[in-house]
Amino acid sequence: MKVKQLSVFVENQPGRLAAVAKSMGQAGINILAMTIAETREFGVIRMIVPDWQKGMKVLHDAGFTVTTTEVLAIEVPDQPGALAKVMEAFAEHKLNIEYMYAFASSRGDKALIVFRFDNPDQAVASLKKTHVKVLTSEEVMKL
Repeated sequence: MKVKQLSVFVENQPGRLAAVAKSMGQAGINILAMTIAETREFGVIRMIVPDWQKGMKVLHDAGFTVTTTEVLAIEVPDQPGALAKVMEAFAEHKLNIEYMYAFASSRGDKALIVFRFDNPDQAVASLKKTHVKVLTSEEVMKL
């Protein structure tokens, strides 16, 4: 149920995101989801791609520092209050969220959100006890 996410460390300078995107595009790798966290000097580009191993190799070969992280992708109704219910379930199970971001899908009635928990295995076990739909890696790649 965990999904591999690529984390690319880049200098916070014009053109660095373009270089990452160009490397992935030239290799034929579609970026399904992406977020950027930055500081004044550096940034971390986090992304989910269909073939994380190929993506990692492409970026490494292009000179980027890249690592993988396990995240969870969940599906919630795309309606007011749905996120609050999920957050309440997380709090009830004492799950600590390090960060989150949403991504687009062809499913018009569902919202898809990526979460990084401090303990992904505990999060998976806890979420199995709730109404929260945790997507498998295969389900995410089909979106």
